This record gives sequence, C-alpha cells and structure tokens, in this order.
Amino acid sequence: MKILYGVVGEGMGHAMRSRVVLEHLVGQGHEIEIMASGRAAEFLTKRFEGVNKIHGFHMIYEENRVRRGKTLFSNVTQGAAGLPKNIAAYFELIQAFRPEVVISDFESWTYLFAKTHGLPILSIDNMQIINRCTHGPDIIRGDEADFTVTRLFIKGKLPFCDHYLVTSFFRPPIRKPRTTLYPPILRPEILRANRRDGEHLLVYQTAEGNDALADTLQKTGLECRIYGMRRGIQEEQVEGNLRYRPFSEDGFIDDLASARAVIAGGGFTLMGEAVFLHKPMLAVPIRHQFEQVLNARYLEREGFGRSAASLADPATILDFVKVVPACAEKLAAYSQNGNQDLFDGIDGLLDQAAAGVLS
Repeated sequence: MKILYGVVGEGMGHAMRSRVVLEHLVGQGHEIEIMASGRAAEFLTKRFEGVNKIHGFHMIYEENRVRRGKTLFSNVTQGAAGLPKNIAAYFELIQAFRPEVVISDFESWTYLFAKTHGLPILSIDNMQIINRCTHGPDIIRGDEADFTVTRLFIKGKLPFCDHYLVTSFFRPPIRKPRTTLYPPILRPEILRANRRDGEHLLVYQTAEGNDALADTLQKTGLECRIYGMRRGIQEEQVEGNLRYRPFSEDGFIDDLASARAVIAGGGFTLMGEAVFLHKPMLAVPIRHQFEQVLNARYLEREGFGRSAASLADPATILDFVKVVPACAEKLAAYSQNGNQDLFDGIDGLLDQAAAGVLS
C-alpha cells in the first residue's frame, strides 16, 4: 500500500520507535512518504527516502520541569510561522503521492490529512495509554491536575482513529474500543545486545555540575558509568568509582546491557529497553510531564524499579541500590517476542484497510 506516516518531533523516542516500524513496512514492500518535525525529521532523513520536514509541537524544559508559559508561547508563534510551509508541503504531497492509508505516531498533520481525505488512519504510540486506559488513584495521586490536562490534550490530538496500537510494558485495563496494547518497540541494536549481569550503575543525567549527585554516587561504592553530566567531553574521565563517558550509542547500549541497574529520567524508550534487558531502574520524571510520571509509577508498581521526584536526597539512590536484587527478581519473569506481536498487529490492520473493511 501507499502509506503516509507522520512522526512527532518532540524528543527522540518517537523517531527511534518509528524507525523500527518504518523498516518493517518498507521490508513488506509498502511505499512510504514520511512527515516529521524537529529532530525526528533529521534522524529519519538519514535512514529513509521521502522524508518531509514540517512544524510540530515541542516543549521547553528548564531545571527538570516543563515551562508551560514558554512552551505555549513558542508553539503559538512558531506554529503560525510554520503553517504556510506545512500547507505547501501537503499540497505537493497530495499531487505526487496519493496515500491509501495513514499512520500517525502522535503527529497531527498526517492525522488531519487522513480525516480531510477520508482515509483510514492508525495510531501507533505510547501516549494514548493515558486516555484509552484506566489508571488507579495510586498512579495519579498528587498530580490530578497534570493528569487531567494531559489526558484532554491526548484525547483531542488524534480522536476517532480506526485503531490505536499502544505500546507499553505495563497493562492497565483498556477503557475504549479499537485499542490494543503491545510491548514496547525495541531497536534492533537492543534486540542484538549482549545482555549479561554486571556490577556497575548506568547513570544518564543531563544536569551538569551536579556535585551533590556525584557525591551520592561515590557513596554507593559501585562503579558508575555516567552519561550526560559532562557534555562535550571527548574521552572518558575517571574519578574514583565514577566514570564520566562521552556519548557513544554502541557504548551506551553495551553499558545498559551489562549494568547492574539504571538511574535515568522517565522517558519511555530507555525505560522499555531497561525492562526488556531486565535492568532495575530508578526513574526521575520531569515535573509536569505526566507521561513520564505515569511511566515511573507503573515501573515501581510492577516491581521493576523505583520512582523518585528528584535525586536531591542521597537516601533515594542508596535505598534504590538496596532493592535492586528484588527488582531484578521481578524483571526475570518479563519477556516479549521482540517486535513481532506489534508487526503482526500492523500487518493485519493494513490487510483490512486494503480490503476496505477496517473498522
């Protein structure tokens, strides 16, 4: 089929996960045209033909929290400037491509194209779990306002798709029809990774100059392989049990696959990879980013790790290290068949779309 595929550019998780789905679709012989914004467009252009860059929603972060006012202002002003370019891009696309089905990874322009032209549309992302599943009081307690705002935003972004394929390592009850839960989408590099038991902590934090965090990590007595805290370094810097590492995708993945445990933010991609590789994780979600809060709280509920509002208290990390063995025991029971379940789901829905029976 001729597929129009949209990828939101906020963060890199959507782009990395879409890459996996796109490679599958291309391998199945489908003809693809990609619409992407932000860094996602740059990432996908290196791997696929037919990538069109458009304006997309983005967030502004400062001090590990979403700055709502700056985010709103930036999106309104840049969105208005980008609108004519988006319209021109879609006009050109209509003339040249004429898609038969649309797939959106939380991207609005492709969704609107599908609705305007009466095309079948599939949603593939992890965000829809907030709106299309039921979450208990323990998951939203203390963040009710952020939950409500986020749920309404997600509900209004891609309503009335023909089907929602939602990726998740946890399984809350589904409350809406045309919704199926699948395991997290995994990069081939993660599927090929040499998973083994190590003794080091993998730490991914982007707050430079955090001396208090470095002091706490030293007190663990464990080797800590740290990414992000000294951006721009060209070679490893070793200070006692702390090893500050320059970013390398291969190096990071190997450190993840061999780690004793992980300390990082609340992003879904790394969390799903840690769960698949059976690595306990201490997750520190960005404030007012409820999707990350949700991920971290379910991680703790499943027994796969712990959630923390910050790392300011040294006890947070030290207590996490103590429960790593119990978390590892829980993770040992987790398994997924690579990406095959999701691929089978996509292929089945595309077969229905080709037959004109997708509903």
